Amino acid sequence: MRLLFLVLAVLLALIQYPLWLGKGGWLTVWDLQRKVAEQREANEGLRTRNAALDAEVRDLRSGTEAIEERARGELGMMREGEVFVQILPPSATPPVQVAPAPGPASAQGGAGQTRRGPAAPAR
Repeated sequence: MRLLFLVLAVLLALIQYPLWLGKGGWLTVWDLQRKVAEQREANEGLRTRNAALDAEVRDLRSGTEAIEERARGELGMMREGEVFVQILPPSATPPVQVAPAPGPASAQGGAGQTRRGPAAPAR
């Protein structure tokens, strides 16, 4: 009786092996389903990006406003007579100021020397 039970258990294990671990087993199917879901998400992101690029191409072909916007934003171009104003947020640190080189008649050093760093406070 014990031998029969052992033989049946071994046969059941042999039958279950391909179902769970074989080439077309459940574990492989679950892994492939997960990969397909990930790829679908990636494809949806790429479709969104492609739609945005397609809209940008249509804008560039149809008129000059999109071209002008790109020239201003990416190349920093301006029309003649325009004034560029940049407003920095209050938390931004001020840029380093470079003092002009003193002239030859200056008593603070020789000609050609420059002082770099923040300007000294007036006294």
